[in-house]
Amino acid sequence: VQLQASGGGLAQAGGSLRLSCAASGDTFSSYHMGWFRQAPGKEREFVARISGRGFSTNYADSVKGRFTISRDNTKNTVYLQMSSLETEDTAVYYCATARTWSDRLGSYDYWGQGTLVTVSS
Repeated sequence: VQLQASGGGLAQAGGSLRLSCAASGDTFSSYHMGWFRQAPGKEREFVARISGRGFSTNYADSVKGRFTISRDNTKNTVYLQMSSLETEDTAVYYCATARTWSDRLGSYDYWGQGTLVTVSS
C-alpha cells in the first residue's frame, strides 16, 4: 500500500484546513485508517482513526469537536477536516493504515510521507 498525503499549508488560528490521503491498491476498505501528527521536538501522536467501512471513528482529546475524519472508499481516500485550528496544531500530519482497531503507533504498518500544517496566531 502506498499513501500520499496532501492538503497541508498555512492557516490562521481559528481557520480550517482539509487534509487528504490517497491510497493505492484495491483493498482500501479492508484497512482502518489513522491520522497522526508530529510537532517539532515532540513524538508522533495519534490524532484520529476511522474503521475500514467508516462506521467507527475515534479522536484524541486535543482535537475532539474540532477535527473530523472521514473516508471515501470509492476514491481510496481518507480525509481530515480540521476546524478551529490552534497554534498547537502545527505539525507534520501523517496518514497510516492498520489491520487492527488501535490508536497505537505500532499498530500502523503503512505510512504516508506527511504534510506540514502551520497555524499562525
